[in-house]
Amino acid sequence: MEMTTRETWLNSSSLVTLRIFSIWTFTLTVCLLVVGFPLVVLMATIGAIFAIALQSILPMSAVLLVAGCLIGANLFLVLCGAAALTVKGVNPREVRWLTWLHGEPDPLQTPVYAACPLTCAIGQ
Repeated sequence: MEMTTRETWLNSSSLVTLRIFSIWTFTLTVCLLVVGFPLVVLMATIGAIFAIALQSILPMSAVLLVAGCLIGANLFLVLCGAAALTVKGVNPREVRWLTWLHGEPDPLQTPVYAACPLTCAIGQ
């Protein structure tokens, strides 16, 4: 009897929080790669300049150090942003511009087909 009244592990709040954190991490990563492409290009350019400047000081590991710092900074910012949104209690389903994430159609845009003026009168 105790097993049926106890909350299942699928509905526990910690797993829901982990799920929301994972969704925010995925969303922020996609937004960084797609929308923030100019930012990624700028970071790569600055990283190349830093690697060239550090080459005289650290000849063996300048590129590895700069690349690791840039990747680590991006990971840190995405994870901190996802953690902040999760702690604030923002659910990804409540965000209006994330309909692409849930696969729901946008109700404001109805499809208009180019062949409709030619074929719509045939059935009448």
